Amino acid sequence: MRVLVLANTPAHVHTYRYAVERLETRGHDVLVLVRDAGCAEALAAAFELPYEVYGAHDAGPGQPFTFARQLGGQFATIARRSVAFDPDVVFGRGPYAAFAGALARAPVVLVLDDEPGALNHALSSPVADCVLSPAATRRNLGPNHYTFEGFLECAYLHPDVFDPDPGIRDDLGVDPDEPYVLVRVNAHTALHDRGTRGFTDSQRRALIEELSEHATVFVSDEGGDVDFEALPARPYDCHPARIHDVIAEADLLVADTGTVVTEAALLGTPAVRYTGTETYEFGEFAALEAAGLAVEFASFDATLTYALDAVTDDDAVARHRRRRDAFVADLVNPTELFVSLAAARGSVEEMPDFRRRRRTRSFESSTDPTLDGRFG
Repeated sequence: MRVLVLANTPAHVHTYRYAVERLETRGHDVLVLVRDAGCAEALAAAFELPYEVYGAHDAGPGQPFTFARQLGGQFATIARRSVAFDPDVVFGRGPYAAFAGALARAPVVLVLDDEPGALNHALSSPVADCVLSPAATRRNLGPNHYTFEGFLECAYLHPDVFDPDPGIRDDLGVDPDEPYVLVRVNAHTALHDRGTRGFTDSQRRALIEELSEHATVFVSDEGGDVDFEALPARPYDCHPARIHDVIAEADLLVADTGTVVTEAALLGTPAVRYTGTETYEFGEFAALEAAGLAVEFASFDATLTYALDAVTDDDAVARHRRRRDAFVADLVNPTELFVSLAAARGSVEEMPDFRRRRRTRSFESSTDPTLDGRFG
């Protein structure tokens, strides 16, 4: 069997990593077409995936117009490689995967989560044989929409597949008992980030200066705008493939973007997101908030207060680990779903235990009396 995977972002590379590994182990041919966006290609190389680059994403001042000019070349490469590879099934999201499947005349499995904007879905869903998403997704994604009890991030962070390496502390240069915080600063240059803003320069400075009084601060700066000479912080300079080891060992993660906060929550690390001007409500994040695993604020002052409370609470990490263990125990590792769908060539009808679900799991209540909206 031949399986084609479209990975447009670093998160997509993480999502399919173990499914590709398992499919290859079972003797199937897999090709991953990667867009050179952020560290996506570096991750594909580090994970030794059978990949090729189908195009680049220039996240510069001209975006999205620069991106639009690149589309022709990207789709031409996808068309050429899809037809030549002749897949039995295509995995991905958005028009890229739909286009590849249509040209190759192969079934298409769209793997989605809750995200703003309807254009990608409108362009891709008509050719999808299966649309797969977490149960917490708030949207109805059409008649072929199927859900699972979990998160896409479980494909690479579920306890079945991820075992944190405490040796990352040596790479970071921190002592075994030294508290540290990871601050993630988003570039806000992706199409779905258009019109949104996260931390301002002054907010970023205040956050780092306040946190540095209690812990070593590392900053993962996607946009490359942070002046470290003027701040009491260190740049995150480990290989991007080690980021989840860093998060797992951290005492706190603070970010103005969503995916990394979701990852921290699933690793049991206290996490807070500053939403800035973002107003979209993500179903997955609501589930994590209800479980006491993460929190988000539109107010910078509230974000800072929560972060300082968390980093000065000696029991915070242990408490979040207990909550995470209880929460993750019932979640599905979607890697198994990807592999099963690939074997069935995207046909849900050939998977008797896989049902269409029209109602999502309710995360509205919690038995933990400490979850009262404050840090806890």
